[in-house]
Amino acid sequence: MKLAGAVVILGAALLLLTSGGDCGICPAIKEDVRLFLNGTSEEYVEYVKQYKDDPVILENTAKIKQCVDSTLTEEDKIHATTFIEKIEASPIC
Repeated sequence: MKLAGAVVILGAALLLLTSGGDCGICPAIKEDVRLFLNGTSEEYVEYVKQYKDDPVILENTAKIKQCVDSTLTEEDKIHATTFIEKIEASPIC
């Protein structure tokens, strides 16, 4: 897995750790991750815009999304999604 894939998984793990201890990810974060990994740049920027309508942030959001899309393979994205699903399904949570 490439560095960007590791960063996505690390980010997902951090989201889970900050979710209040029950391993549940709120629906807004789930949608954010879904669009970040599998949506188009336009879809992702529009989603982020709901929460922060700042031109600089939106420009950087588009750049990060384009970087992820050009760096992560479909396999990397599937692994990251599967990782999140396995953590949520874990009986330890």
